[in-house]
Amino acid sequence: MSIHLLYRLIKTSRWRTALAAAAVALWIPVAMAQSAPPAPRFNVAFAQDTLGNDWRRAQTFGLEAAFRKYPEIRFMHTDAGGNTAQQVQDIEDLVARGIDLLITSPRDAALMAPVIERVKARGIPVVLLSRRTTSDAHDSFIRADNRDIARQAARRLAERLKGQGRILVLQHIPTTTPAIERTEGFLEELARHPGLKVVATKRADSLRDKAILAVEEALAEGIAFDAIYAQSDSMASGARAALRRAGIDPRSLPIVGIDYIAEAREAIRAGEQDASFVYPTFAKEGAEVAVRILRGEKVPHEIVVPSLMVTQDNVERVEPIF
Repeated sequence: MSIHLLYRLIKTSRWRTALAAAAVALWIPVAMAQSAPPAPRFNVAFAQDTLGNDWRRAQTFGLEAAFRKYPEIRFMHTDAGGNTAQQVQDIEDLVARGIDLLITSPRDAALMAPVIERVKARGIPVVLLSRRTTSDAHDSFIRADNRDIARQAARRLAERLKGQGRILVLQHIPTTTPAIERTEGFLEELARHPGLKVVATKRADSLRDKAILAVEEALAEGIAFDAIYAQSDSMASGARAALRRAGIDPRSLPIVGIDYIAEAREAIRAGEQDASFVYPTFAKEGAEVAVRILRGEKVPHEIVVPSLMVTQDNVERVEPIF
């Protein structure tokens, strides 16, 4: 090969390389712009009651995960730490920041009605999960049938106690609509079984540590009970811990809870909890409804998500909610 020809090839190669490099330099920003996700168009906020409860924590992070499917939405959440006044303040702060839709689960049905009404009056859609207010000011309320769950719980204990016995109730936050319905429904059904009676109702706010203290308090007061109706599985867990501390085998009395978390499944398997009820976090449903509202679609004013009683008969076939 002549020197002249070799020079021409090198020159041509360098020229092609330079052209290729320039083309790549021009193409990369264009490609990146085309593949980059679109900037969020909507701000959605969840004003949570507390992250101190595992069910509420799962609800919050479930929403966060569900909204990742929608790049047009920027999701944020707050934690009121179990304080109604703080939850109200969180909602007012979020509205001031400029949100396009509010999701919340009101800690106090009556006290939080006015703040939700003010949000709606500003034209901001509201989605309520698991709890509602005394007002009808919301776009969609997603729930399970707490009253029916409570009635089933009472019937289950009536069956297990053969119609005769004393029941200790561990109550969820009494200002919330689930706690109200889980109490009223239980008592309504219990009235059909005159041999059964509630000997004490102890508030434990669906927290394990408070449930431990509540059961220990009942035992210290000399309250005799043959069964426990815990309005959440977290409280059922605390009850079992308190019974063990007192030298009482949890298998010696029926305990019925609500939520059906993994802890409850293991307790049912071990015979340390008689039953639970599937109570989903409504995160998936809440995200879907919120997206539909933001897209201008009509949504149901109320959505009831089915529940299911879990006992040793079907515990191996039903997956816990988390």
